Amino acid sequence: MRRVRYESTGGPLFLEEAPVPEPGPGELLVRCEAIGVTLPVVRKVAEAAEPVPLGGEIAGEVVGAGAGVGRFRVGHRVTGLCFGHGYAEYALLHEAMASPVPDTATAVDAVALVRSGLVALGALAAARPERGEAALITAAASGVGHLAVQLARVRGAGRVVGAVSDPAKADFVRSLGADDVVTYGEESWGDAVDYVLDGVGGDLLGPALAALGAGGRLVAYSSGGGTIRAYDLLVGAKSVVGFQMARIAREEPELYERWRQELWRLFAEGAVKPAVHGEFALEEAAEAHAAVEARGNRGKAVLHP
Repeated sequence: MRRVRYESTGGPLFLEEAPVPEPGPGELLVRCEAIGVTLPVVRKVAEAAEPVPLGGEIAGEVVGAGAGVGRFRVGHRVTGLCFGHGYAEYALLHEAMASPVPDTATAVDAVALVRSGLVALGALAAARPERGEAALITAAASGVGHLAVQLARVRGAGRVVGAVSDPAKADFVRSLGADDVVTYGEESWGDAVDYVLDGVGGDLLGPALAALGAGGRLVAYSSGGGTIRAYDLLVGAKSVVGFQMARIAREEPELYERWRQELWRLFAEGAVKPAVHGEFALEEAAEAHAAVEARGNRGKAVLHP
């Protein structure tokens, strides 16, 4: 089979021939039809001390199963997060991380919706939103952010503001249901909001916190780091909470499953529509990474074996 690999930090991505992996206990062997490109994986290529397998979201058909697999069988269509080599024609997926793909959805729909949608739903839940409140979503055109804009509206936000790196993304974010769009470099982000879902981190944490009104909540779910001064929390009685999807998947599997079912229901109803920025061949993985790293994507970047 073909798969994508790299050999040094920041090094070029290249295709290689590799044996089809054998599923171990609790694992599914999936013939990949679509692979989602995520910012954390892009950052690992650029920053990790040692090369790591290119994992991430995959969707496709189950063609093999290891011992102990109970929920799925050969022929089922699934999506989930692969922790091994996912940029490949075949990949291993732990059954606990697998979700069925309904007949009404394509593999591209699945990788654009499920994992990014779970992060968006989880970050939104961490904000404890109340109906009618104002929300601000950073990285509003990203794979997670564009779903968060839609989900905030579904969950009853009275006003939704999208924050983006480039004003050229404004029309796309408004098409998702945002009332206003601001760019990161603007001196003011307009009227105060009740909660912020931040998928950027770093230097953007300060402006994100400043956008909150008194008693506002900032949910940080980015791997971008950053620092907040305690004084800036005190003066407005503001709060910050971190959200990590892996903890929910590991410690609250029933909640994780409810969120998955909610996403598919909203998709079926047309209330949430995942957007795809581009579909790339495996040999174009470097181009897909460049689009995500430059934050040029509008929605999800997807690889096609």
